[in-house]
Amino acid sequence: MKTQYERADVVPLLAEVFRELGYEGTSLNRITERTGIGKGSLYHFFPGGKEEMAAAVLADVDQWFEREIFLPLESGGSDEPIARMWLNVTRYFRSGGRVCLVGAFALDATRDRFAAAIRDYFARWIAALAAALEREGASSADAKRSAEDAVLTIQGAIVLSRSLDDPEVFIRAMDACRHRIEVTRS
Repeated sequence: MKTQYERADVVPLLAEVFRELGYEGTSLNRITERTGIGKGSLYHFFPGGKEEMAAAVLADVDQWFEREIFLPLESGGSDEPIARMWLNVTRYFRSGGRVCLVGAFALDATRDRFAAAIRDYFARWIAALAAALEREGASSADAKRSAEDAVLTIQGAIVLSRSLDDPEVFIRAMDACRHRIEVTRS
């Protein structure tokens, strides 16, 4: 019996292939090998080919971050948005065990192809966190510096944790960054 997929089912599968192989290392043959989805189905969902697939994956990542990170930080809801950010980031990146796809795309030849989406992702994260820090009393300059430091720490911790195959590196980096943020907030 053949599995019937919807486009929404395919995007997370594609994301993991792109995370594992990068944009340049991902071919339609490798996608079909790793997902079991035929080329015809892939072209049905993504007539623009690999570039459309990658764009859909980036949009999906962006939607998750919009819902789970950016909007809570920007809205300043009652459920402590900065603490929620730490928790969700740790879960999403599996304590450093999962590649940041946007960061990976920023580092290879793909960067220029998806420059606007990559830039917007990082700029929005920094701005949203800085806004939350300002609401809690940090000066604009300190909030921006702390937000940049946090995003930089998260991205670096992912790389180092994966490189050393040690999730504790990610957790220690998150704890140290949380502490630096707390100092900014007081």
